[in-house]
Amino acid sequence: MGRKPKALFPGPPHCSHEPEVISIHVGQAGAQLGNACWELYCLEHGIQPDGTKLNEEIVSQNRETFHSFFAEAGSGKYVPRSLFVDLEPTVIDEIRTGPRRRLFHPEQLISGKEDAANNYARGHYSIGRGYIEEVLDRLRKSVEQCTACQGFLIFQSFGGGTGSGFSSLLMERLSQDYGKKKIKHSFVVFPSPNVASAVVEPYNAVLTTHASFDHSECTFMVDNEAIYDICRRNLDIERPTFANMNRLIAQVVSSITSSLRFGGALNVDLSDFQTNLVPYPRIHFPLVTYAPLLSIQKAYHEQFTISDITSGCFDPSNLMVKCDLNRGKYMACCILYRGDVVPSEINTAIASLKTQRSIQFVEWRPVGFKIGINATPPSAIPDGDLAKVNRSACLLSNTTAIAEAWARLDHKFDLMYAKRAFVHWYVGEGMEEGEFMEAREDLAALEKDYEELGSDLSDNSDVDTDDEI
Repeated sequence: MGRKPKALFPGPPHCSHEPEVISIHVGQAGAQLGNACWELYCLEHGIQPDGTKLNEEIVSQNRETFHSFFAEAGSGKYVPRSLFVDLEPTVIDEIRTGPRRRLFHPEQLISGKEDAANNYARGHYSIGRGYIEEVLDRLRKSVEQCTACQGFLIFQSFGGGTGSGFSSLLMERLSQDYGKKKIKHSFVVFPSPNVASAVVEPYNAVLTTHASFDHSECTFMVDNEAIYDICRRNLDIERPTFANMNRLIAQVVSSITSSLRFGGALNVDLSDFQTNLVPYPRIHFPLVTYAPLLSIQKAYHEQFTISDITSGCFDPSNLMVKCDLNRGKYMACCILYRGDVVPSEINTAIASLKTQRSIQFVEWRPVGFKIGINATPPSAIPDGDLAKVNRSACLLSNTTAIAEAWARLDHKFDLMYAKRAFVHWYVGEGMEEGEFMEAREDLAALEKDYEELGSDLSDNSDVDTDDEI
């Protein structure tokens, strides 16, 4: 008989009342973003970089809920329920030698020796295939250590080779292994309009979107250009680095996951997002907005009323993907409040929003907004860029305006594919050329879907609706 595999999270199983969630960080962008997220999670839960308790009071207050993201080892240390995967070692090695090297279980950090070279086909077909079984085995061990695993959060970039190719391969296999029993949500770095880290970004993004359409229930999108502009404009950072940008995105991820990690008056779990934000299975790409976004210097001179932060969520300058909200209509909204908030004031703020003609919904919109309320205020990284505030709001909105971003991406794809530029690099890695046109046609259908949803609109935006909390 073979030896029983060693548990990824050793120690006695902890009786948790909250379903567990496993975070999977894929590729350079996913791993760097994951590093920023776990830095913030540890701060919020009073856990030191080596996994030991920094603040027993914070840990004991949230012991029942934060086990959804942290497992307790036999030594008393807390281990993130996460997995980092990259086909080349640089970024993962930085985590292995960085300040949180003792936080993660060594088996949670998987790196290869040869990267995907910004090539979807290398991540999905040739090199990625050599690592998929190892990754699935580690994930299986993680799931077995859970009392009731609710699903996976996958962090990736659409433009990179590993982020696009390996992520879509992994999601396909997760669907095969777990079916609909485990929810899969993605946090995606979408290609920017004017800045690209790779010439073939449009190919990678279109191919991975097509491959993972049926395997992700909800895909939250941000783009580097929008985040860069927010860092410069709102946070007064003259030359934002990826570290600045990742910490900002981590605040958003923290708000989205806060109700999974802390108790609250109106908590929102993974299944609530898809139920309230996804009117049709293919239309599952919500935009993300966060407020307040202020530097420490500006924060001393600002008010943060519930009305202010609610309005801030609908301010186009706070939008984390470049697109024109005036060209689209909202299909669904979910506002997640943290900190010192009063439900009656939220009702008043939303009632005020409905009077603004600039905020328009499709005429078949549901009764109102989905609201989440969590009493734990947002944390600020010491010496970080964001000011510490006593309340915040994060808006997740499914709007037809995102069609503009898809159209922009498809146009760039068409310009290159018309000349069959760079196609030979993909075919040489075992991919069939027909997959390019199949993926492009799928994205054309997605554009058409958004167009049809947006065309069935009434010019009169004053139809009465009731917002329930």
